[in-house]
Amino acid sequence: MSVFSVFARLVEQLADLLQPLFHASAAAAAIVLFTALVRLLVHPLSRAAARGQRARAALQPRIAELREKHAKDPQRLQRAVLELHAEEQVSPLSGCLPSLLQLPAFFLLYHLFSSSTIGGGSNGLLGHRLFAAPLGGRWSDALAGGGVFGPAGLVYLGLFVLVAAIATFNYLRTKRTMAANPAVAVGAGGGEQVPGLGAVNKVMPFMSFFTLVTVAVVPLAAALYVVTSTAWSAVERAVLYR
Repeated sequence: MSVFSVFARLVEQLADLLQPLFHASAAAAAIVLFTALVRLLVHPLSRAAARGQRARAALQPRIAELREKHAKDPQRLQRAVLELHAEEQVSPLSGCLPSLLQLPAFFLLYHLFSSSTIGGGSNGLLGHRLFAAPLGGRWSDALAGGGVFGPAGLVYLGLFVLVAAIATFNYLRTKRTMAANPAVAVGAGGGEQVPGLGAVNKVMPFMSFFTLVTVAVVPLAAALYVVTSTAWSAVERAVLYR
């Protein structure tokens, strides 16, 4: 039995348990519950990432001293900063790990709701819906079936509004956090204290808005996973990074 067959059976069983409460949208509720379970599993790593961010902030005065000491030698400064992070056992990119570990669950849902068959049989999950929108459908299908304000289109419109609100909240919070703990540039030439970190810092405040694109192009089931995970992240960061 493949992993897809096992997961499909799990979703069906969860949907059966939730059916008295959510009726036709029980499978959608099961996906939200599954997402919450995944986020609970990676929560310890999220807490570790929060501790890492506080540790990196605590290193900023020492990095400033290194910058002054090696102002005329950007390469030496870069090595010194990397050595400092290694000495203090602080990873500049540790915050990426919780997101990376969620990718297998996302791709599992994507494949499951993009396939017409599972284990040699028909994929019964494709018959489930979130209100009027099929969990295996995409936004383009909703637009073709009734337009932006059609029954399925309104489901996506609600998701877009929710994601936009979460993304705006994350954007403003990330900007405040980065302003309070600015990355220290290396040397007068504008190099980076850690290779690639400068580009990450520039893109990070806008990351949540990329979720809008994801919701628009993936099957609705995978979009639900992304929206639920994004909302969880917003609450989690507000608590852990306060």
